[in-house]
Amino acid sequence: MSTEIETLQRLEKQITDLQANLLSQKAVLTFEEAARYTGFSRSYLYKLTHLQKIPCSKPAGKMLFFDRAELEHWLLTNQVAHEEIENKASTYVTLKRGGRP
Repeated sequence: MSTEIETLQRLEKQITDLQANLLSQKAVLTFEEAARYTGFSRSYLYKLTHLQKIPCSKPAGKMLFFDRAELEHWLLTNQVAHEEIENKASTYVTLKRGGRP
């Protein structure tokens, strides 16, 4: 029984891996596929599309589609260096304290 469960778990993982590989090969993603590809929840992805903050198309006025290359570019647009974040945080803390150490 234990071996059967392990085999099923291994097969499920292989199916998941294959689905991920297929997503990386497709040029156009559906809403569900884009959510899986980005790792965003469906509600967050919908919010981004509603606010027009993420590139997508709605050719028939109903279904949303995403160009995978545009989506990848969008995902990488706001790269911030770790050191820059630390500097901004330090400046913010200093200003909030009124410049006191």
